[in-house]
Amino acid sequence: MAEEKKGFFKRLVSGLTKTRENIVSSIDSIFSGYSSIDDDFYEEIEEILVMGDLGINATNNIIEDLKRQVAEKKIKDPQECKKLLMDSIKAQMAVGEAAYEFENRKSVVLVIGVNGVGKTTSVGKLAGKLKDQGKKVVLAAADTFRAAAGEQLTQWANRAGVELIGGQAGADPASVVYDAIAAAKARNADVLLCDTAGRLHNKKNLMDELHKIYRIIEREYPEAYLETLVVLDGTTGQNALLQARQFNEVADVTGIILTKLDGTAKGGIAVAIESELDIPVKYIGVGESIDDLQKFNSDEFVNALFDFKEE
Repeated sequence: MAEEKKGFFKRLVSGLTKTRENIVSSIDSIFSGYSSIDDDFYEEIEEILVMGDLGINATNNIIEDLKRQVAEKKIKDPQECKKLLMDSIKAQMAVGEAAYEFENRKSVVLVIGVNGVGKTTSVGKLAGKLKDQGKKVVLAAADTFRAAAGEQLTQWANRAGVELIGGQAGADPASVVYDAIAAAKARNADVLLCDTAGRLHNKKNLMDELHKIYRIIEREYPEAYLETLVVLDGTTGQNALLQARQFNEVADVTGIILTKLDGTAKGGIAVAIESELDIPVKYIGVGESIDDLQKFNSDEFVNALFDFKEE
């Protein structure tokens, strides 16, 4: 397991290379380029963070925090600000212990997201992860809108060795969830993982569909803990933030799965989503294999972003 984490951290470091080049090299040049800490120094850092997709809100918080610490600790040397800056970004993103509560209870995990963000793949990987933790998992193929989603999920279910309850293409997603709840109860499953559609351009339909699904879960499986995760594509930067905001309007979103962080210069969006919407990034994906989806760890993420090795 430690080996897997180490491998993932390496992939995260290499995956965040472009983001690092985008943000960190510029910040480093400020730290070394200024001899004293003044308004210009803060302004330049602020500009780089905003340009690096960390978002206005998070950036303001980080800069305020930095100023406060510099004053409290009477820091004079800009170089000493790097560690403070990293710690401040980590604090902005800390997920907290309660984030994975659904793993400790009988739960239903709804996964939503637009096509093309890696949603079905993330559901498959998550099923594999939970199964590896010794959990009994039932998968529901409730994204009946896209024909390929069911086939794709069948492959993942086989790979992960979990049971799949599927609907025919065009079937009512809520009825698939209904059947899957019956199966989860009958098999005494720990987690019912539902792949649902997410068509944002038709928000009214999406809203109706989700509410129908929520109603069925409340009625048929009230004792289950409900987790709603939105899958976002890290390469889309500010657009991912916009999607998260829109999904949050139609569903009670409890967490984010951020995919495709390998090879994007917009990795800073992870900080923005957390800060702007107060929804934690719970999982991040940096590649294609089943191990490439991991729980989000703010320390690891920021260390990877700054290519900083903990002593």
